[in-house]
Amino acid sequence: MQSGLNKTKKWLIETDFDHTLKKDVLMGWNSSSNTEKKINLSFDSLDDALKWCEKNQIQYKIVDQTKKVIKPKSYASNFSSNRRTSWTH
Repeated sequence: MQSGLNKTKKWLIETDFDHTLKKDVLMGWNSSSNTEKKINLSFDSLDDALKWCEKNQIQYKIVDQTKKVIKPKSYASNFSSNRRTSWTH
């Protein structure tokens, strides 16, 4: 499986967990009258996201994820005789 980098360079606005959820006894679904929890917005830059939050008077917290380090490998390195661990397939 390969993990791609598509949609990883966007800034997201997500709402916090809604503590006013009510559990429906019959079906087991969660329900709430708060519709803000369903909003997830993405922006191309941090400045655009901050401007939107300030315009709409929304408190925000910036969570910056660290960059993923990709070690380039070739398929042939799987069969190299200089491997540190034995090949188990």
